[in-house]
Amino acid sequence: MKSLKIACIGIAVQDRIYRVESLPTHGGKFVAQDYSEVGGGPAATAAVAIARLGANVDFIGRVGDDACGRIIIDELNHYGVGTKHVRVISNAQSSQSAILVDDHGERMIINHQSPNLDTDASWLNDIDFTDYAVILADVRWHQGSLKALQIAKKLGIPSILDADLTPQSIDDLIDLTDHIAFSEPALQRFTNLNDTSQALSLAAGKTQGQCYVTCGSTGCLWIDNAQKLALTKGFSIKVVDTTGAGDVFHGALALAIAEHQTINEAIYFANGAAALKCTKAGGRAGIPTRAELEIFLESARNN
Repeated sequence: MKSLKIACIGIAVQDRIYRVESLPTHGGKFVAQDYSEVGGGPAATAAVAIARLGANVDFIGRVGDDACGRIIIDELNHYGVGTKHVRVISNAQSSQSAILVDDHGERMIINHQSPNLDTDASWLNDIDFTDYAVILADVRWHQGSLKALQIAKKLGIPSILDADLTPQSIDDLIDLTDHIAFSEPALQRFTNLNDTSQALSLAAGKTQGQCYVTCGSTGCLWIDNAQKLALTKGFSIKVVDTTGAGDVFHGALALAIAEHQTINEAIYFANGAAALKCTKAGGRAGIPTRAELEIFLESARNN
């Protein structure tokens, strides 16, 4: 396992989490029952998940040269994520999010992706990507993900895209990717269809990669080898906080693909990791170790 090495390319964020009884539906003043800070960002949290599950992983991205950036890097190092390819941008702010989490575990995220973080990705050419078994990219640093996916395609390295909503089109990223894991809103935008099953079938016909869509507690819908829809169900758990669940799913999926698990096995593995994360507060505190996940999955198979 330790011989495997995975690269996660995208953004790193500092999350400020406020726990409230219910998510606001109107303007006003609200009282938080609890407050915490933790690192976030799709690719960065996926990297933490991979490290927690026992594999070697590097995060490749940018932070500002501020106190927040130092905290982000220190936390990634604490979890065992390699940060040698994190670029610290002078006179730039690091990205931050305010997250409201209610008593049912649902959340509302307000993200500020710093506009003065240099988006240039030419420096990725200096990284030896042949070290990596799989490359995972998010859509929040478009230029970086595009460059990394182009390199992965050239080198024949399997790639995964966390295909979530973002202001710009992600069609060019999808075209380069071997495994496209859509969120439902991103899939609807890509296909202009509201029906998730129809949208996934259409997406599979428009791309060369393996297509998936995460559907929360329902599980993950995907296209099997016969080009038919398949559902790998989620797990019944007591939800505490869904923050970071999708990021953990993508990290676990990347690891499973690196281990050459079948698609169904890989999704089951990723669903389990995401479910366990939801049993604890915070985007990273609940990410399971490999041993914890295997015990959980074995118990679920026997019940």
